[in-house]
Parts: sequence; structure tokens; C-alpha cells
Amino acid sequence: MWVDAFFFYLFAAITLTGAVLTITRRNAVHSAMSLILSLIGVAGLFLLQRAEFLFAVQIVLYVGGIMVLFLFVIMLVNLDQAARMRQFSGQWWLALACVLAILAEIVYVLGRGSRVFQFAPPAPPAQGGNVEQVADVLFKQYLVPFELASILLLAAIVGSVIMARKRV
Repeated sequence: MWVDAFFFYLFAAITLTGAVLTITRRNAVHSAMSLILSLIGVAGLFLLQRAEFLFAVQIVLYVGGIMVLFLFVIMLVNLDQAARMRQFSGQWWLALACVLAILAEIVYVLGRGSRVFQFAPPAPPAQGGNVEQVADVLFKQYLVPFELASILLLAAIVGSVIMARKRV
């Protein structure tokens, strides 16, 4: 039992470290590499939950495909000009309000303890394996958001390539 807890905390620490490094690095390539670290930690958490299909998709699709594509787009965009641009918009008051709101939520949850979380009893296991369950939910209930997200990603990549071509 202690082994599961050890690996949970290890993968959670990897995920959080990668996430913090992603938003604190000034170099875009370093941020993308830190995001890869965070995605690997999430894949490890999927593996601990015995969601082997999601683990494989996380590694192959996100770490292997999407992040390589992000790095390719970052390399296409002229980073020298982006580095000279103003980095902060001066809305520190909005950031402070967000931090205070999150701090209030953390204090509320820690103050109330386990009474905050009222979980429903677990559903009986469905017929079929993990892959069939994911496919049923993804392509029946969430088909439209799935397709909209793919169109949005495609438009962002095409736009960044067009922007990079104008500069070259």
C-alpha cells in the first residue's frame, strides 16, 4: 500500500514541478520541455489508476505528437521579436484578486475537511474494457466538444505558420 502512495506523490510532484516550470520559464522552448515533464507526470497518474489506455494516449499523442508540434511551431515563430515585446500588461490587481480567490478556496476546503466532498457511490463496472468505455463517452456524449477542440487547434497551428511565413 505504501508503494502506491509513494508513486502517487512522486508523479504528483513531477506534474506540479513541470507545471510551475512551464509558467515561470522565460524561454518558450524551456517552457514546452517543462510541459512535457508535466504531461509525463499525468501519464504516470493515469497508470496508477489502472487506465492503461489513457496512459498510452497521454504518452503517444500528447508527449509524442502534440508537444513535438508545439516545439515545431515555437521554432517557426520569431522569438527574438517576441522577447523584445512588453512581457507584462500591468494588470497585477487582477492577478492578485485571482490569487486571493484561490487562497480563499483552499482555506475553505481545509477548514471544512472531508465534509466538502460528498461523493456518489461508485457505479458498477460496465461491460467491456477501458478502451470501449472511453470510446463510448468520447464519441457519444462529447463528440461536438472533441471536434471543436480539434478545429481550434488546427486553426491555431495554421495561423502561427502563416504568421511565421510573413516574417521570413
